[in-house]
Amino acid sequence: MLGRDLVAALESEGEEVFGRTHRELDLTDEEAVRAALHDCRPDVVVNCAAWTAVDNAEAHENEALAVNGNGAAHLAAACAAGPVGPVRLVHMSTDYVFAGDASRPYAEHDATGPRTAYGRTKLAGEQAVLRLLPRSGYVVRTAWLYGAHGPNFVSTMIRLERERPTVDVVTDQRGQPTWTADVAGQIIALVRSPGAASVPGAGAAPGIYHATSSGEGTWFDLAREVFRLLGADPARVQATTSSAYPRPAPRPGYSVLGHDGWASAGIEPIGDWRLALRRALPGLLPPDDPRSCTPPVQVGLTRYVR
Repeated sequence: MLGRDLVAALESEGEEVFGRTHRELDLTDEEAVRAALHDCRPDVVVNCAAWTAVDNAEAHENEALAVNGNGAAHLAAACAAGPVGPVRLVHMSTDYVFAGDASRPYAEHDATGPRTAYGRTKLAGEQAVLRLLPRSGYVVRTAWLYGAHGPNFVSTMIRLERERPTVDVVTDQRGQPTWTADVAGQIIALVRSPGAASVPGAGAAPGIYHATSSGEGTWFDLAREVFRLLGADPARVQATTSSAYPRPAPRPGYSVLGHDGWASAGIEPIGDWRLALRRALPGLLPPDDPRSCTPPVQVGLTRYVR
């Protein structure tokens, strides 16, 4: 979802983009990663690749680590050895690096404490990037993603609204529903930022940023908002708890991320999740739905506050 939106947004801005699928570049192959960067000589690398099968990772942590941890390390090492100096790397990460039991938004430098294999492997990737690229490595955490190019909760609710009279959705998990097109905009604003830089031309200072929508809600709140925007009765979404859906990997009860890091970069955070959902929804509808259309990829390049 995110990779395709990011490539589209960059190409619309006239940038030369080298998008690589898993078939074209396996991050677990260190030599292949080094060769790929040597061939295209990028100014910036954005790692949107990950093992994101949260439950599956519980039984296959080593395989997940090979992608989320070692793969990120291979990229960071190749960026550090760039032919004309370190190449900036933006590494995407997740709310799962936290314990998920807070009562206030997690700040960028709050203590981590992952409770799942997925979270542990993603944290390993973060640590590798920040260790190997202390002056040109960026970690961008996001959460609760939805978009036009992959399976996600919002698309599932759109389908279930057509298929079922009622839908049960959990009320005991809080987070920030986030549109991938908005995250793409934050990434582009980050690497183009005129803020203080520790590397000439690098823009915002390296480190950790949280790219999630503002505001917060539960999956139940999100589902009801989807139904409302579809013109359906929100009361058809009925409340339940996580205990009704036992999973191999426990879901964080609280996944709200703070956005203070953007201020230091001179960039506004993403706006309210409900406003983003209203903009995104037409492009998530099935092709046979008369309300569907191609969503604009709104990259938000005017989010500078300086």
